Amino acid sequence: MPLPIINPIHAALRQAIINVVATTEDFGIDYDAPIGDAGLFGPDSATWKVHADFPGMMAGGIAALMLQTLHPRALAGVWDHSRFREDPLGRLRRTTMFVAATSYAPRADAERIIDRVDRMHARVQGHTPDGEFYSARDPELLTWVHCTEMYSFLNGYLRYRRADVPRAKQDRYFDETARIAEALGARNVPRSATQMTQYFEGLQPELRFDERSRDTLAVLERMPLPVPLSAVARRMFLGSGAALLPAWARTFMHRSATQQATDRIAAGALNAIAPVIRASMREGVAFRSARRVGADEDSLVFD
Repeated sequence: MPLPIINPIHAALRQAIINVVATTEDFGIDYDAPIGDAGLFGPDSATWKVHADFPGMMAGGIAALMLQTLHPRALAGVWDHSRFREDPLGRLRRTTMFVAATSYAPRADAERIIDRVDRMHARVQGHTPDGEFYSARDPELLTWVHCTEMYSFLNGYLRYRRADVPRAKQDRYFDETARIAEALGARNVPRSATQMTQYFEGLQPELRFDERSRDTLAVLERMPLPVPLSAVARRMFLGSGAALLPAWARTFMHRSATQQATDRIAAGALNAIAPVIRASMREGVAFRSARRVGADEDSLVFD
C-alpha cells in the first residue's frame, strides 16, 4: 500500500496522462463487463503483458510514428487524409484507443472497432507526389503500419520494463498480434522476432527520408501536451521513443550523434520515472480487464 502522501502524486500524474491519451470520442466500450469475456487475447497472452506497460507503450507509439514517416505511400495517406499536422496528439490518441480496444475490450467491442477502422480505411486513397497510387486498405501498407507498431511496442517493453523476456515469448507476442493486422486485411505478417527483422531488411529499398518525413518529425517536435512542463514531458517521450529506433532507421533519418545522446538521456529519464507512472495507472483498462475475467495483476507481467 503506497504511503498516503504519495496518493495525490499518483492521482495528479494519472490525470495528466489521461489528458494526453484520452480521446473525446465516445466509443462505448465498457472494460468492466461482461464478466468473464476475455476479448481477443485474454490474461494468458503475451499481448496483455506487453500492452499493459504504459511507459513502454507511450515510447513505442512515438517510435512507431517516427518509423512510419519513412514509407512514402503510408505517409501520403496521413498527409492527405488526416489532420496530423494540425493535431498530432489526436493521431496518438486514436492509435492508443485502437490498441487498447483490440487488446483488452470484450470481444464484440474489439471486433466492432476493427470493423470501424476498416470502414475508415476505405475512404483513404490517392496518389503520392510521384504519382504512385496508395490505399489504406492495401495489404502491404497495413502490414507496414502493424509491424512498425508491434516492433516498437515490444522494444519499448524490453527497454523500459524488462530486457530479459525470452525469445519464445517475444515470438508469441508477434504471433498473437498478427491476427489484428490480418483482420484489417494485412498479408504476410511477420509472426516472430526473426521474421520481423527479415521483413524490415527486405523493405528498406522502398523507404526514404524526404521533405515530408522531415516536416512530419518537426510536427512531433512541436506537439503540444496538455500537461504541466509540457516541453520537458514532450522531450522525454520523443527522446525515449527515438531511442527505440533500429540502427538502420536512425541512419535513414540522419540522426546525429548529439541527437542520439539526447535520446539516451531521455530514455534514462523515462526509466527513472517509469515505476511512478505504472503505479499511477493501476486503474487503467488493462487492470480493469484483468478484474473482468477474474485474473490477478500477475497476468499483466511476464513470469
